[in-house]
Amino acid sequence: MKLQRVAVISKVGSAESEKAASDVVKKLLAKKSTVYTVSPVEVKGALQVEALEDLKKARLDLAVTLGGDGTTLRVFRGLENETPILTVNVGGNRGILSEITMDEFDGAISQITAGRFIIDRRTRVVASCGGKEFPPALNEIYISRTNLTKTSEIEIKFQNDTVKQKMDGVIVATPSGSTGHSFSLGGPILHESLNVLIITPVAPVYRLESIVVPDEKIEISCSHDCSIVMDAQVVKSAGYGETITIKRHKTPAVFLRLKKRGLRQMSKLGF
Repeated sequence: MKLQRVAVISKVGSAESEKAASDVVKKLLAKKSTVYTVSPVEVKGALQVEALEDLKKARLDLAVTLGGDGTTLRVFRGLENETPILTVNVGGNRGILSEITMDEFDGAISQITAGRFIIDRRTRVVASCGGKEFPPALNEIYISRTNLTKTSEIEIKFQNDTVKQKMDGVIVATPSGSTGHSFSLGGPILHESLNVLIITPVAPVYRLESIVVPDEKIEISCSHDCSIVMDAQVVKSAGYGETITIKRHKTPAVFLRLKKRGLRQMSKLGF
């Protein structure tokens, strides 16, 4: 791979990540790459933009993220095309989505320029409601009742089936998100390459297990106003009885991997 145009994005508000980003930028500039940084990271010779959204139309060969999983999720949401992302864990907790650490960066770049890498495409999901489509999510979309004093009745439709029950909310997770909030609620861990979605009820009145369904259209309506939460980072609203449609996003998230691993997220969780 020729690294002609590369974006380097750090964790918001992390001095450690910003320092690591500056170091990465200097290494890439030394290899004659055109490098974009996002404010506040500023390095002589690099092209700085004010916000991640300013890179949406840039024709990038690679994006490098330095932070934890939150940074990775934010960058995938901000880049509209299928730019591959190399994820570097700097200051993250578990870094479940991360590929390398800073100590491995030089070797990673040598491997990438030699063409020894794997492209890992992951399913994303997108929600729409009231004629508006919201930002896509890599891990999950969480539908949560707004009124915390009353239990809502939620209706879930997929293919020709309908599930209707009182519950606090429902999570629609991708295979990538199967190790996130869905897992903490008892949902299954899925191989990241599967083309399915997980519907996980949150605090149902009568016990209801997670349901694994094809990654087709899912329709959800709630007996109260509710919040639509994308990857625990973006929140939108839906009114009483409005239909929220969730489906596979048209473009996947693309990771650049250095070696093939099965169930890589399970290993990060200590299994």
